[in-house]
Amino acid sequence: MSNPQQLRYSKEHEWLSAAEDGVSTVGITSHAADALGDVVFVQLPEVGSTVTAGEACGELESTKSVSDLYAPVSGEVTEINQDVVDDPALVNSAPFEGGWLFKVKISGEPDELLSADDYASFTGN
Repeated sequence: MSNPQQLRYSKEHEWLSAAEDGVSTVGITSHAADALGDVVFVQLPEVGSTVTAGEACGELESTKSVSDLYAPVSGEVTEINQDVVDDPALVNSAPFEGGWLFKVKISGEPDELLSADDYASFTGN
């Protein structure tokens, strides 16, 4: 699965959509979903909480391991994807569509995020 060109990517394997009214959507990449294996549990930040770029804000548990979820930007969580909480397998089957994780009202300009091509080079894809 190729990385959508319109998204930006973190070196921790999260993606970030372009902001609409200051709010962006966050998820993990297909590369991360493949590396994790079958995701069986998702812990997301609470709506109204503040996340900080580069810091852990949740967890993804798979049949292989437990991995931290890192915030690609700083801001306030405005929504979580309850569908992913109820059916964590969406992270594997649709990481860029129905498997999104949360929405964040960004505070400040995101930096150190990669383009799709730069992320592909970073992961060796």
